[in-house]
This record gives sequence, structure tokens and C-alpha cells, in this order.
Amino acid sequence: MRGEPLDAETIVSATEEVLRRHGPDKTTVLDVARQLGVSHGSVYRHFASKAALREAVIRRWLDQVRTELTVVARNSELPPVERLQALLTTMFAVKWAKARQDPELFATFRVLATEHSTVSSDHVGFLLTQVRDIIIDGIATGDFASGEPELIARAVLNATSRFHDPTHAAEWQSPETEADSAAVVSLILDGLRTR
Repeated sequence: MRGEPLDAETIVSATEEVLRRHGPDKTTVLDVARQLGVSHGSVYRHFASKAALREAVIRRWLDQVRTELTVVARNSELPPVERLQALLTTMFAVKWAKARQDPELFATFRVLATEHSTVSSDHVGFLLTQVRDIIIDGIATGDFASGEPELIARAVLNATSRFHDPTHAAEWQSPETEADSAAVVSLILDGLRTR
């Protein structure tokens, strides 16, 4: 049995390991408890359900993505056109790397995205906010034509979904993906520019 106190962060770390070993469909709370050397009741004291535990893992995983994207989105040294291009290409690259480098956790993220979890919804909301804020800046500087920033941001994310939505992950292995994404981003930026 475990000697040191059990906290949520320790449980999330153990869950990551178990998810990597067994995948999202086969991982149980009992597996996590065994990994920690505790009863499954000890895990349930911190997380009410298996779903809550998986969401905590993905929330931590996405927090790393958000940190990287926030740095790009708030780079005030770049004009809005370049910031939006950098944000989109970074968003794609980060998701593609996660899918390649950590396929088990990415599979968990895909499961949660299809279940329309709060973590997945929050992440989409975060992405919309980042894009919308750059659109607002671009309209204010005259780089982008005027319009409704919220609608424009949603359109940008919808137009680029093939390159960041986890349901398209199988397509990311294609050698054309990078060139295709660059072409779509270029088309979007041209469409947003003031005439």
C-alpha cells in the first residue's frame, strides 16, 4: 500500500501512464488504483467518475497546448495578419505532433472530443477566443476588413478544421497535409484583408 498522501495531480500522472499502456477504451479506475497501490475508492475520492479522471488528464495535456498557442497569439511584435498565420500553423503543428508523439493520449482526446466533453468544448472556446482577439486587432489596425469578429473566428476554425480537429487525425499522415494547410491559411488571410 501507498505510504505518501494521494493527491489529484499524482492520480492524473498515473492515469496518463495507464492510458498510454492500455488506451482509452481499456483503462479503468481499478487499473489506475493498482498503478498507485491504493483502493479504487481512494481514486474516487478525488474524481467522481472515470470520465472525470480522463477529462483531468486531457485538461492538463491541453493546458500545455494552450500555453504555446497563447504565446503566439499575444505576440504584439507581429502584425495581426502574421499573428493569425502563426497561430493557425502552430495550432496545426502542435496537434500533428501530439498525434504522432503521444498517440495513446491523443486517442483519449479524440474519444472525449466525440463525446462532446466539457474539456473538448472549453478547448474549442479557447481557440475561438484566440482567433477572435487577433481578428479584432486586425480590424482595429485596418489590416482586416470590418465584420463580426465572433462569426469570422468561427468561420476560420471551421475552414481549417481538417488540420486541427482530431476527427481528421488519420489524414494528417498524408504528405500533402502541410502544403494543403498552408494553401488554406493563405486563402483565409487573403479573404480577411482590407481591399
